[in-house]
Amino acid sequence: MKEEFMDVAIDLSDDNFEKNYGGPFGAVVVKNGKIIGRGINRVLKNNDPTAHAEIIAIRRACSKLETYDLSDCELYTSCYPCPMCLSAIIWSNIKTVYYANTKEDAADIGFRDDMIYDYFKALSEGTVKRSILNLKAMNNEEAKEVFDRFKEDEDKVIY
Repeated sequence: MKEEFMDVAIDLSDDNFEKNYGGPFGAVVVKNGKIIGRGINRVLKNNDPTAHAEIIAIRRACSKLETYDLSDCELYTSCYPCPMCLSAIIWSNIKTVYYANTKEDAADIGFRDDMIYDYFKALSEGTVKRSILNLKAMNNEEAKEVFDRFKEDEDKVIY
C-alpha cells in the first residue's frame, strides 16, 4: 500500500514538471489508508516561495479534516523535505514521512536546501561566519503585552 501512495507523489511531481508550476515535487498526506491531501510545488505558478508540495498537501489535509493536528497521518513526498517543509511537518505533528529522492538529489538538480541546512548547523554550533539573514530584535512593549495577556488566558490553545 505504501508504494501506491509514493507512486501518487511521484506522479504528481512528474505532472508538475510538465506544467512547470514549480520544481518537480509532489506530496500526499494519508490517513487510515486514504489520501486526504495532495500537493505539488506551485512556487512559480503562485509567486509564493512557501508553496512547496508538502506544505500544500498539509494545508489541504488540515482543511479537509478541519484540524491543525495531523498526528494520525503520514506524508509521502517525492523528495526529502527542505528545512521549511520539515518544520511544517513537525508543526502539523506528522510523525512518519516517506521520501523518494534525497536532499543530495535535490542539490544535484540545482536546489539550494544545503545552504539552509549548513546555516542552521553553523547557528547551533555558534560558528556562523557569514549570515544569510539579518535578524534584529526590537524592544516592543506592546508586543510583550499581547504575549502576557495570552499567557494568562485560561482558554488559550497551545499547538
